[in-house]
Amino acid sequence: MQQSLFIRCRFAFKLSFAIVLALFVGFHFDLETPRWSVLTAAIVAAGPAFAAGGEPFAGAIRYRGMLRIIGTFIGCIGALAIVTLSIRAPVVMLMLSCIWAGVCMWISSLVKVQNSYAMGLAGYTALIIIISIQGHPQVTPQFAVERCSEIVIGIMCAIMADILFSPRSIKQDIDRTVDKLLLDQYRLMQLCLNNAPKEQLDNAWSDLVKLTTALSGMRSNLMMESAHWQNCNRRLIALNTLSLTLITQACETYLILLNHPAYIKAHLRLLLDEPVTSVADVHKRMKLLRQVITSTPTRTTAPTVYTWVGTATRYLLLLKGIKSNSRISGVEEQVLDSQSVVSAPSAERHHAMINGWRTGISTALGCLFWLWTGWSAGSACMVMLAVVTSLAMRLPNPLMVAKDFVYGMAMALPIGALYYMFILPSTQQSMLLLCIALGALAFVIGIEVQKRRLGSLGTLAGTINILVLENPMSFSVSTFIDSALGQLIGCIFAMLVILLIRDSSKARVGRVLLNHLVYEAVAALSTNQARRRVNHLPALYQQLFHLLSLFPNDVAKFRLALLLIVAHQRLRSADIPANADLSTWHRQIRATADQVLVSHNEVRRRRFFNQLLEELDVYQQKLAQYQAPRSVTEPVWRLTDTLSRYRNALIN
Repeated sequence: MQQSLFIRCRFAFKLSFAIVLALFVGFHFDLETPRWSVLTAAIVAAGPAFAAGGEPFAGAIRYRGMLRIIGTFIGCIGALAIVTLSIRAPVVMLMLSCIWAGVCMWISSLVKVQNSYAMGLAGYTALIIIISIQGHPQVTPQFAVERCSEIVIGIMCAIMADILFSPRSIKQDIDRTVDKLLLDQYRLMQLCLNNAPKEQLDNAWSDLVKLTTALSGMRSNLMMESAHWQNCNRRLIALNTLSLTLITQACETYLILLNHPAYIKAHLRLLLDEPVTSVADVHKRMKLLRQVITSTPTRTTAPTVYTWVGTATRYLLLLKGIKSNSRISGVEEQVLDSQSVVSAPSAERHHAMINGWRTGISTALGCLFWLWTGWSAGSACMVMLAVVTSLAMRLPNPLMVAKDFVYGMAMALPIGALYYMFILPSTQQSMLLLCIALGALAFVIGIEVQKRRLGSLGTLAGTINILVLENPMSFSVSTFIDSALGQLIGCIFAMLVILLIRDSSKARVGRVLLNHLVYEAVAALSTNQARRRVNHLPALYQQLFHLLSLFPNDVAKFRLALLLIVAHQRLRSADIPANADLSTWHRQIRATADQVLVSHNEVRRRRFFNQLLEELDVYQQKLAQYQAPRSVTEPVWRLTDTLSRYRNALIN
């Protein structure tokens, strides 16, 4: 408890230091608006802590800072281009900036989640610049340069604070996770051998998929921390594939045992049933299993158990290197370079389009309303509308993010009023008092941010924004009220946009993900060795994990996805006879499966799916004609049977 309190206080002090340093630098160098550097330091430092629910790992703040720099520069370049093209038409200029924000949001929804922040930021940065220079477009280059320089100063202050005050390394967490992952893999195999209840197996499989995905995220954090972990990073990439392979092989063993209870010989079953409590126990068990398997005729050893033991052995080899971060040996190099890995294509194109429309339409309507009414707080309202719609849409729960901003801006109103009307005017003669006042505010909110308190991050950003830290400072109550109310109303409008423009693409994304898995299973039918060496397993499990996040309680979808992944792996390793006739059918089946995947019309999709089943039936006849071994005919039959049974789930 005391250790946890110390860590929370340490990060709160780190956040306070970053904000105070940005404030001091901004006033010392007479920056036009030090508020931007202070606000940037606060967001860059507090954002990762809110996402992690505690002190962020080393490198997370640095990585977020780099994304913010990239996004700001892209946004400034976009703003300069828009102003240059439409300098004589202010309304057209605003509409182009809204279109720019929508396009950036669309791109942000297609790229990786960890990189989406940069494109979302680029969208609303251009809009902020164009709103701020209304009436004086000739100062756009100077304004853009000032914004970039002040934001870079804020980011550098946040990074310096992170480096100076004991950054938290993720390496120890990774070491514990790779151990736990191996033990859980062994226990999953034991559950499969003992024909455990389906609910228990579903929980074990889903937990392993989630833990493997979490380990992949930890690897990304490790590389943000330092280039010193390069060898460890290569091993972790390969370990991710090995972990997913172990899950698939255990699942396949369970499915085979349902129909062939004698698939596993008694002596192997006896060895695998032994309980394990540590990695050392697993290491001893693997050694015994390898000795037994090598002394047993190959035809009497279950193929999935044989490959599972080999995969677990490679896992143990890499695990030792991960913990020591030593040089990669020749044996490890063979494991690391054995397969090339492909990434999963995005299944959220429709969802991305809706996100782009939400941002573009809402900001355009807001601009027109602002121009029509001449509302003095319209600019602040427009800025918050763009910020919330750009940042919330890419996250799993946009409505909750919007609520966080609304609660935060509501809290920022009384806190900001206290500072703006009483505390800050009393500190104008002393830079030290000003730093202490803002540092104390940041420290208290820094504690709450780590608890993921709803509204805490919005309170920090909103309070700093409405304090209007400028050089020199002036205290106009009417300006403060306009800015505060504009912020709050802008966040409320953004929440209404999320509620009114509903995203109905969830079912569509689920179907596309399942059809991606169908295509990859069918595409494994190939005699091309280069195609068979490509490892699709991480991409397939990435799609499975996405499916789990969209439908956490839909066990049927989870089982179907696992069946398709098992089918892909079995067909990929099957010894398919090489002849021209079968190769022609492979290309035809892949082309039909691709038509099922890209068809947007349900009638067209159903027609191609029925055609795919017919072609698979003909293909099975050809396999019988060419006397293909059972290791080929059985997985093809299983895949055809699975597609027939789940036809409606894959089409509708």
